[in-house]
Amino acid sequence: MGRLFWKFFFAFWLALLIASGGVGTTVWLHGRALDDPERALAGGPRTAFLVNTTAMVFRHGGIEALRDLLEEWRRQQGKARVYVVDEAGRELLGRTVSAEAVAQARRLADGDQTPRIAWLEATPQHTYLFFIPAASKISSHGPPPPPWIPISIGILASLGFSALLAWYLSKPIRHLRRAFDAVAAGRLETRVGPRMGRRRDEIADLGRDFDRMAQQLQILLGSQRRLLHDVSHELRSPLARLQAAIGLARQQPEKRDASLDRIERESGRLDELVGELLTLSRLEAGISGTADEEVDLVDLVAGIADDARFEAEATGRRVSFAGTGEVIVKIRAELLHRAFENVIRNAVKFTREGTAVEVRIERRAAPDGLVVMVSDRGPGIPESDLQAVFEPFFRGGGSVKTAGFGLGLAIARRAIEAHGGRIRALNRPDGGLRVEIVLPVGGAFEGAAGGPLGFYSSGS
Repeated sequence: MGRLFWKFFFAFWLALLIASGGVGTTVWLHGRALDDPERALAGGPRTAFLVNTTAMVFRHGGIEALRDLLEEWRRQQGKARVYVVDEAGRELLGRTVSAEAVAQARRLADGDQTPRIAWLEATPQHTYLFFIPAASKISSHGPPPPPWIPISIGILASLGFSALLAWYLSKPIRHLRRAFDAVAAGRLETRVGPRMGRRRDEIADLGRDFDRMAQQLQILLGSQRRLLHDVSHELRSPLARLQAAIGLARQQPEKRDASLDRIERESGRLDELVGELLTLSRLEAGISGTADEEVDLVDLVAGIADDARFEAEATGRRVSFAGTGEVIVKIRAELLHRAFENVIRNAVKFTREGTAVEVRIERRAAPDGLVVMVSDRGPGIPESDLQAVFEPFFRGGGSVKTAGFGLGLAIARRAIEAHGGRIRALNRPDGGLRVEIVLPVGGAFEGAAGGPLGFYSSGS
């Protein structure tokens, strides 16, 4: 057991021990008071009622009726035992009674106390004294128990309760400690939620927070390992071609120019890959600079779509753009430009020849934001890959193969998220893929003349 268990245990046990000790002491003192000779008689209104009722039975029914009543009461457990003593100290039924109780009853009967708990009835032959001794007061439960019995019961009950409560509170903390040790040892699949059972308290909430943390760490480290593996794989191919070109230049000097061209192309690919990796690394680390450039988002997307249209025409494809007005916001223009460019160029790569990529800007009122939709007429993506497409080095399993490293959409997602937006991919019902980008613009949104955003369609 840990230290926290013993702290809980002793704290609860001490509190319950003090409480049970107080109760036991009270019971003991009460029992001592009942055993006191000065309190040899039972008192109270009920005692007075029973004594007076018994005296009335004697007064109206005689000694035989009184004897029958007392005999019946003696046979019935739980009834009060009214004693009747004559002037010689003899009890009517021959029961033993202490001289102290008789003497005290005579003193009370001679007095004028209210209520009367002792009563004298005189006949020509005898004078009878009616009273109830304290030991037979109203019930048949007997004298109070010794003080050690309630105290012992309180100690045992408090001991068990304190141990159970301390165990209940410290058990999930032990599970958390073992889980932290496991995560520190590299076992990121460790979870404590199942061990919490059906608990619905702050400790269970802490366990669920731990599980979310461990899951996020597992995802991040898994992504890091995959990224390292993919980077090494992507670097291996151009490096191998560089080495081959260098060897060919040495073995065949007459092909040196062709080898140098190959070396230049592979060096450019390496430079492009390293640049994209650095951009992705800065975005994942949260180093994206400050948003201090005022840019019209509609104009920014329109310019990118126009550049993409020029390149798409050379491959028999088209790009159409819809949207006008002004949305002036402070952003990191370089990042958003790269994000929109990566998404639009990716659509141009995958749309079928003879089709058009549709770029459209809309305003969303609740919450206030700008929606940029880029739709192509390509093969689409399996539903299971719609989230993975934004991961670094993702390559779909389709038949369409294009150049690139698989970092464009990953950079786009992180750039959009760095500006407080979100991006998602959807398969179009009639074929193709649609990428939706939502950027919050708040009160910065305005129409061209202070009115609503208008649209026009342009394209080849």
